Amino acid sequence: MEHVPAWLNYGFLYLAAAVVAVPIARALGLGAIIGYLAAGIAIGPWGLALVSNVQDILHFAEFGVVLMLFLVGLELQPSRLWALRRPIFGLGSAQVLGCAALLWLAAWACGVAWSIALVAALGLALSSTAIALQTLAERNLMRTDSGQKAFSILLFQDVAAIPILALMPLLAAATVGDGGGATPHHTPAEMALEAAKIFGVVAAIVLGGRLALRPLLRWIARSRTPEIFTAASLLLVVGIAYLMVLVGLSMALGAFLAGVLLADSEYRRELEADIEPFKGLLLGLFFIAVGMSIDFGVLMRSPGLMALVLVGLLAIKAVVIYALARATGTPYQERPVFTLLLAQGGEFAFVVFQAAATAGALPGETASLLIGAVALSMLLSPLLLVLLDRVLLRRYAQLKTEVPAADKISEPQEAPVIIAGFGRYGQIVARTMLLQGVPTTVLDHSVEMLEVAHTFGYRVFYGDATRLELLRIAGAAQARILVIAVDDADQSLKIAGLAREHFPDLRIVARARNVSHWNALRDLGVEHVEREVFESSLKTARTVLELMGLPAEDAQRVADRFREHNIALANRMYPHHKDQEKFIAVARQGRQQLVEQMAKERQEEEAARAQASSPKNNIDENHSH
Repeated sequence: MEHVPAWLNYGFLYLAAAVVAVPIARALGLGAIIGYLAAGIAIGPWGLALVSNVQDILHFAEFGVVLMLFLVGLELQPSRLWALRRPIFGLGSAQVLGCAALLWLAAWACGVAWSIALVAALGLALSSTAIALQTLAERNLMRTDSGQKAFSILLFQDVAAIPILALMPLLAAATVGDGGGATPHHTPAEMALEAAKIFGVVAAIVLGGRLALRPLLRWIARSRTPEIFTAASLLLVVGIAYLMVLVGLSMALGAFLAGVLLADSEYRRELEADIEPFKGLLLGLFFIAVGMSIDFGVLMRSPGLMALVLVGLLAIKAVVIYALARATGTPYQERPVFTLLLAQGGEFAFVVFQAAATAGALPGETASLLIGAVALSMLLSPLLLVLLDRVLLRRYAQLKTEVPAADKISEPQEAPVIIAGFGRYGQIVARTMLLQGVPTTVLDHSVEMLEVAHTFGYRVFYGDATRLELLRIAGAAQARILVIAVDDADQSLKIAGLAREHFPDLRIVARARNVSHWNALRDLGVEHVEREVFESSLKTARTVLELMGLPAEDAQRVADRFREHNIALANRMYPHHKDQEKFIAVARQGRQQLVEQMAKERQEEEAARAQASSPKNNIDENHSH
């Protein structure tokens, strides 16, 4: 394989490992992150040993975290960031200092030298920005109370990494007396110069973002060359990361600041679209590199010590973070995920421990042990999250006795209409019923939706409508209509099946996400099924026709014809939906018939208009006068 370029060899390995491992992990319900980590372990030094230069790959892949923070910044206008200043500096400092203090005390109590214990505690107090933000985004939790707090803490950790790294030379000097090595001494003048560089770079990013970036992007956009705008987007992030590295700052923090400064820009969406694919691939590469970096040699030499460090890290941080979540009023349903996401170690810990080992603040063996513990915690965290979802949170939802800002349904209801799901779809149905004075019982098991409902004065009950006993208490035996407005198709089908089996007189009106969901609901005997985007799509099509010059009444007629034909075609296709060949054949035939019919009608209309405006008709009309 000597004739194969290294970049091609490694590129093939990473892509092949990811393409194989991630779909398998997804199929097992473990999530993409675990797939990437497993791929890294498989091809790394302790797996098939196909890759050896792990640290080089890890440094390169950290750019995925940088791109992610840039995209997060693009979603945060400066006003929103200013509004988060208290949780960032209040909650963030409490988490870092609280976790570091307890970890330091625990290590010191176990006989570790105070300086080494402090280095370890400061590094272990940090959490994985990549895993936490990726998980929050996958679960749509970024806008929730816990999501905002987690983001604030992670952002503070990025800021805190700067003074932590600056402390390494001082702690290395203290380690000399404990058997460590010597370290270079920095004079006050040198430290003042470093501080000035840091301030200058941050000021340059802020002022440059305000004064130069937007005109520059506008000038590049005028070239009308999409690939150059993509190149400019990447150059922006790479350039800022380069500046931050020159002065010893966090690349991710600089990228985040640049994103915030461009959050109000008219080019925000274009920047997001250009950078998103690179972010996803590089983040995947980062997780693969983390998997490769796990030193199983240290684990095998000191399995007991590694287990003690790992369990101690997760347990101590979990206690502090859960206490903070409770003290700040985080909804109890969100606390377990919030705690677990922040209890793991973080990618910045690798930088801290490597810098500490280089400076002499940590012995090499200790640094390897701590890096291994952090990597294992990052591997365990997604696994524990799956366990949390499947065991604890399921029981949690069933056994809780109080729900903030909402009522838990405890006595039979008698409203004629039950609405299961209070998302954007269910809210419109509920508001319409309210306008007509129709009593409704609304069920939802999302705390965020319950808080929204409470804010606007709706009476919504906490509960999972897939539970038969809850439907009974909600009054399904006496109600006339059940509206199934939940977002998840599987839950929707489960609710419909329960209602059809146990409440045969209850009429069901269900929301279908797509044709497959529509067919599945029809299989359960649900007759009133509405496709959620069908009518809005028709209205959009009608508007487009009008803007293209078609008279409003003609556009309405076309939309009405399409609606009638589509509904009829769906009913014709339904009996064959389990026979894919026949199903597709009927669909194609129906669509072709509609195209031909509409073309025929257009020709007839054009002929009629031509006849009405012909000279002969004008002469006949004049004679009649």
